[in-house]
Amino acid sequence: MDGKVKAVCISREKGTKKENIEKAKLIKNFGIEDDAHAGDWHRQVSLLGIESIEKMKQMGMDLELDFGDFAENITTEGIELYTLPVGTKLNIGDDITLEVTQIGKECHHGCEILKQVGKCIMPEEGIFTKVIKGGIIKTGDEINIVE
Repeated sequence: MDGKVKAVCISREKGTKKENIEKAKLIKNFGIEDDAHAGDWHRQVSLLGIESIEKMKQMGMDLELDFGDFAENITTEGIELYTLPVGTKLNIGDDITLEVTQIGKECHHGCEILKQVGKCIMPEEGIFTKVIKGGIIKTGDEINIVE
């Protein structure tokens, strides 16, 4: 095991914080069922490491941070996600395979974290994936990097 799932989050509308739902259905070539960012594109599922969230806390952030606050679908532990090359595949649980399609993103100016803190970790350390093989994902699932 390379890492594990700490949280599974969705938002029903774009531009809103994601809520932790603990388990969800991932659909091949689409994303997470009922998530506003799912669709036929290269950024179907976003991931951010708990380690990156901890960095924000160490920067003196006064906010109480919850899973999904950085708009990540999956919060992970144990993998330095932003160092994975595009094209890397991640196996999650028994069924799911994701492929890394993008590292980081341009931060939009309406980001709540950016407004409150002046900095957001997602543009630098978040990653985006597409669903190669779907299934049910849940908190506690193992994540394995496929070389």
